[in-house]
Amino acid sequence: MNQTKIFRRRLTVVDYSELARWRHVLRRFGAFSASAAHAEGLPPQQHQAILAIKGQTGGAVTVGALAEMLLITSHAATELVDRLCDRGLVVRRKDPRDRRRLALTLSPKAERILHTLSVIHLQEIKENAPALFSILRTLVRK
Repeated sequence: MNQTKIFRRRLTVVDYSELARWRHVLRRFGAFSASAAHAEGLPPQQHQAILAIKGQTGGAVTVGALAEMLLITSHAATELVDRLCDRGLVVRRKDPRDRRRLALTLSPKAERILHTLSVIHLQEIKENAPALFSILRTLVRK
């Protein structure tokens, strides 16, 4: 879409300031998330993968679906799943609805780690929510 059609008005110093604040809050959350994952012995991408698998509500998660959710290539997703399986965090099983496909499920170990990480992530989100809401209100009002 042509960006000039989206914004017919000039951007103000406040627009740029709020966009910069938005990026800062998101980057700070990303750094927090990576640090929390490392503290639990996981690289951030493995944490994102087990969260994506757990959070999928539309049926079985395949390697291809995981690749789409994480915005990575199928090859990269296959390697990621291989590492997760080697660590005992993910199990490949035949999809009960389509026996030709392999579905990904979390092990009890992954469930425990994910629960710990999710609790602290929810707390961090609650702490950052007022700043995010403030930024969004300012940007959406215009």
